Amino acid sequence: MSTIIKFFVAPDHAAAAAVVDAGPDDFFESLTFGNFDAEEALIEWEGIFTGRTFEDLVAADVPDIVADPGDGEGPVVLAASRALQDALTVADEQRLVEVGRLWVAERPADGEVLDEGIAVWILSGLADLVRAIGPKPDSLYCWTA
Repeated sequence: MSTIIKFFVAPDHAAAAAVVDAGPDDFFESLTFGNFDAEEALIEWEGIFTGRTFEDLVAADVPDIVADPGDGEGPVVLAASRALQDALTVADEQRLVEVGRLWVAERPADGEVLDEGIAVWILSGLADLVRAIGPKPDSLYCWTA
């Protein structure tokens, strides 16, 4: 489980990977959260939004690992899929509440307890961050440590 999670927008994988050691704060606007498994969350969110199974997404290597210099033993940068970004971009508040509720319902299976209000707050923040990309080719990334 990640203790520090920062979502940020970067122009490409190389720019995102460059912040793996220090985090994105000095280079990109970021949203900071903590104490949930960010990699699993990215998979679960996409699964809920798109209807794809967790297993299918894992087999498709979602999310993309952009930088992992410690081979899972330190900071890592993940790239959110285009499908998840598109879903967040078009999701209205009702859809974000629904996805948040479904995400919270999945967490006890992994021993995590998450408040539904916090889940919706996280998803709303991510949706706002992705919507701010606009027509630029930038992508959503996640740094965890």
